[in-house]
Amino acid sequence: MQQMRKKFAPIALITVLLLSVLAGCNSSSQTEAAKEEEPRPILVQGPMPIEAENFADKLEDVSKEKSGTFDFYIGTVNDYPVIVSQTGKGMENTAAATAVAIEKYDPIAIINQGTSGGHDPDLHVFDIVIGKRSTNIGSLKTPHKKDGEGIHPKEWIPMDLMASEGSAGEDPDAENIRYYKGDEQLLKAANAVKDTHEKGKVVEGTIGSADVWNNEVDRIQWFHEKYGTSVEEMETAAGAQIAKAYDVPFLGIRILSNNKTNGGEYNPDTAAANQAYVYEVVKQYISMIEDK
Repeated sequence: MQQMRKKFAPIALITVLLLSVLAGCNSSSQTEAAKEEEPRPILVQGPMPIEAENFADKLEDVSKEKSGTFDFYIGTVNDYPVIVSQTGKGMENTAAATAVAIEKYDPIAIINQGTSGGHDPDLHVFDIVIGKRSTNIGSLKTPHKKDGEGIHPKEWIPMDLMASEGSAGEDPDAENIRYYKGDEQLLKAANAVKDTHEKGKVVEGTIGSADVWNNEVDRIQWFHEKYGTSVEEMETAAGAQIAKAYDVPFLGIRILSNNKTNGGEYNPDTAAANQAYVYEVVKQYISMIEDK
């Protein structure tokens, strides 16, 4: 009997080990399956506290995380995961915050929203522009001028930094405007709820972005004519560029807080009004996702 016990002891040990491994694999598979079943969040971006915190207050079950200087408010809208990202102002901050959010949270879609200055004289304070496209209006190349020949900003030409792996300043193929198109499904969601914004009209247009604050009306009109810009701000095109690199659906939504082309004076209440509209866009997009 003792010999038989000695004989079967190794077999029993191997069996126990195999069962443990299989149980571990099964547990791991279940965990991975559970993760796959969790819906990917919608990311809503806003540069400043005034452009992010109103939306964050609308979330349910909110927690806050920080990466670098970027704040992320994690919660739900209608039981669907939504993250509000306060990116900070400017192109560099927005690009970095977008990359961090994509790597960390794997969003299903990104909406960059906030205030803007008007370029189109037909648009007024509290009007909203849905970004059918966005473009970097700060990526420019000057003409060749000798010492004493002056500065000629109306002769500056666009410089597409994504057009060439070589020097964009020397490559004639880079002398074009690059537009980033808004995602069709997000555009559809935004258009479906535009009647909810009662303080102004909602139109599709072109959002121009750059780390420049333009106060010269002639300069603003030049961008409107050359680039077709409806508004200008400092973030959307940077977010759109990073989202495109990761193949994440993206849309910019900007409300006019002022418009120098028609005397529209700055109104800080526009930030909250835009977030209220974007909240409706998010709810509409969630319903479209769930209907698939």
